[in-house]
Amino acid sequence: MPAPGGPAKRAPNPFLANDPNQKAKRLARALVSDMVAYLPQKREEGIKNNTLKQLFREEIKKSYEEYVDQIGKEFADGTTHFQDALNDVLAGGKKIF
Repeated sequence: MPAPGGPAKRAPNPFLANDPNQKAKRLARALVSDMVAYLPQKREEGIKNNTLKQLFREEIKKSYEEYVDQIGKEFADGTTHFQDALNDVLAGGKKIF
């Protein structure tokens, strides 16, 4: 028990978390954010024309392969973190993927 006036217990830094779900979510969001950062016009066109899936097919495939390489196929297949990142980040919150 800390002494009164002693250091308060701080919440753990989420970037240092050992939680595999947190790491997977962060990785998925980073990979999808890269697509948005490098191809903003393509994203705008996809949102405008409702063609995100078609336009980003190759980028999504490559990013998902990287995601699976880093977290493992079984974990990737058992969670929706990558799909959630696609919907939240690439599709701007719409449930497209």
